[in-house]
Amino acid sequence: MRCRGFELIVIASLAASGAFAETLSPEADACKATGLLALKQKYPQVKDLLIDLDSAKIIKAETTIEDVPIKTIVIGDAYVERTKTSKPQTLVCIIGDKGKVLLTLFSDK
Repeated sequence: MRCRGFELIVIASLAASGAFAETLSPEADACKATGLLALKQKYPQVKDLLIDLDSAKIIKAETTIEDVPIKTIVIGDAYVERTKTSKPQTLVCIIGDKGKVLLTLFSDK
């Protein structure tokens, strides 16, 4: 009986940490929102976009491209839902001042 209680605690903490991880990355959320919008304009059949936060690298930067400040770069696996099956693609997202997404790029692996 004692082991069952421990298992429930572990399962509950894993579920909570998974839900919590979804809200830990405003950068990934911004990339998802702008990426999904751009994809839907070009490919109306796109239903959703999922960024794999386990594979994502969120890199803080203090640099510029020409005169444009770059604050964050997000690189990771993304799943673009077009049909019933989807293969992961590499996402590259560049964020500038005030969280503005400057570029969202998807590439086949």
